[in-house]
Amino acid sequence: MKMTQLAREVERDCAPAWQALLEHQAASKDSKLAELFANDAQRGDRFTVLAGDVYLDYSKNRINAQTVNLLLDLATQCHLTQHIDALFSGAKINFSEARTASHIALRASSADVLNVNGVNVVPMVHEVLEQMAIFSDRIRSGSWLGASGKVIRNVINVGIGGSDLGPKMAYEALKYYSQRDITVRFIANVDESEFEEATRDLNPEETLFIVCSKSFTTFETLTNAYLARAWLLSALNNDVASVLKSHFVAVSSNVAAVEKFGISMSNLFVIWDWVGGRYSMCSAVGLSTMIAIGPVNFRAMLDGFRLIDMHVKTTPMNRNLPVILGLIAVWNANFLDSKIVAVLPYEHYLAHFPAYLQQLTMESNGKHVNQAGESITVSSSPVYWGEPGTNCQHSFGQLLHQGTQIVPCDFIGFAQALFPKGHGHDILLANLFAQARALAFGRSKEQLIAQGCSPALAPQKVCEGNRPSNTLLVDQLTPSSLGQLVAVYEHSVFVQGVIWKIDSFDQWGVELGKDLAPPILADLIAKGKPKLDQDSSTNGLIHRMRRLLGRAMYDN
Repeated sequence: MKMTQLAREVERDCAPAWQALLEHQAASKDSKLAELFANDAQRGDRFTVLAGDVYLDYSKNRINAQTVNLLLDLATQCHLTQHIDALFSGAKINFSEARTASHIALRASSADVLNVNGVNVVPMVHEVLEQMAIFSDRIRSGSWLGASGKVIRNVINVGIGGSDLGPKMAYEALKYYSQRDITVRFIANVDESEFEEATRDLNPEETLFIVCSKSFTTFETLTNAYLARAWLLSALNNDVASVLKSHFVAVSSNVAAVEKFGISMSNLFVIWDWVGGRYSMCSAVGLSTMIAIGPVNFRAMLDGFRLIDMHVKTTPMNRNLPVILGLIAVWNANFLDSKIVAVLPYEHYLAHFPAYLQQLTMESNGKHVNQAGESITVSSSPVYWGEPGTNCQHSFGQLLHQGTQIVPCDFIGFAQALFPKGHGHDILLANLFAQARALAFGRSKEQLIAQGCSPALAPQKVCEGNRPSNTLLVDQLTPSSLGQLVAVYEHSVFVQGVIWKIDSFDQWGVELGKDLAPPILADLIAKGKPKLDQDSSTNGLIHRMRRLLGRAMYDN
């Protein structure tokens, strides 16, 4: 079926459920969470679902049983089950690029089958995983030596976007499980300050660079890769070939470009075009993570991903955790008009998780046209941002509780502390639960006055409440539970994309800035008179920057 026909059929089929939800929202818009809980003693148990080790309590959303049923009707009318089947079958669901989005294969068991263009890709995935494991063990054991014979003790991942955010998040999240005599760092920004800070205290003789770029043409990544090459060559008295062989590996699908750079083919870890960057942390892009935590823990993380994959594939929609999470996100975004979501992990090691989700959610679903290229008439992805608790309570928590914008929140907590010392973890969990409770029920003027607050001050202290949140609880942060948590959000994002009828797997909006940068760069570095054929603002900024840089100018 052509994508235009499919998009129009989905739009037609979803219309009745969408209209029913609009009418339901209008009829229930004055409902309060306090009343919903007061009228249903079992609400806190009724609106929960479990997938693997992830428990979702979505009872503090402004919903009732009818809301959930209507959202499930919407999913049915939008053919969500068929879209899930297409995801797992290797169909070309990345419409605009005519590709599959088969990242599911990256965490498949060796017995699984997932065909891409008629070929089962699972064996080749496991072949690369085995290559990664052998290499990781050599680094971890100290048997991989640099060009001067010293053991490699520093690993720097060079990438950007999914080739940086995923492995960096996973490494930080699982640092508890890492081998601490190996330093792992990440360089993404083309700003040379990042490179300087990542390398200034390291011995080049003991440093390995992993260059992650599927195309091996990404400007920022290659700029940093050549900077790393120059840094090594200036410090080591070895020939270029031996330095590149001992201190560089690549993760890419562009064999010719990797070879041109000078990286040995034996140091190439393949990634495929059916793996999107923001879904690539389970591939060889995760090599830095595997080096840090070891192949066994990395495999446990992949198994966590697969556990949720199987849950999504086999569980009815009314008990399917990522489906429920995705539908609640649609309800909040489109029917409660919430344009922002805060992700608040109450776990120090998940400090980079909100940044990782920013790409996953907004690059996937920040689209304005449907699969047919036609303008969509509803809001797509909200803005995602967040910080760990309890830090967030003392920064933007004020806006969450008393601001004029309603910001749905995802609270993430873990029952077991990795470092159980004193009562810190209990205090952490108490704060998590208190924040969700405060958002839901607030504090009225009458309550404040009854507690002794002066009538004049009471309005300043009122928290209106009725602000939606989800709470996701996990037993402990482990490689498996991290995989499960990430997979939950991956599939939730997919569900939202299906409802909005957009292609969640392309990212054409990222390309425009890349296309515009080269001619601007040419003007900035021109030896003679720059062309300055941009708009008047950009021309003026280039002109001023050249003056500040002391570069030759010309008469106005």
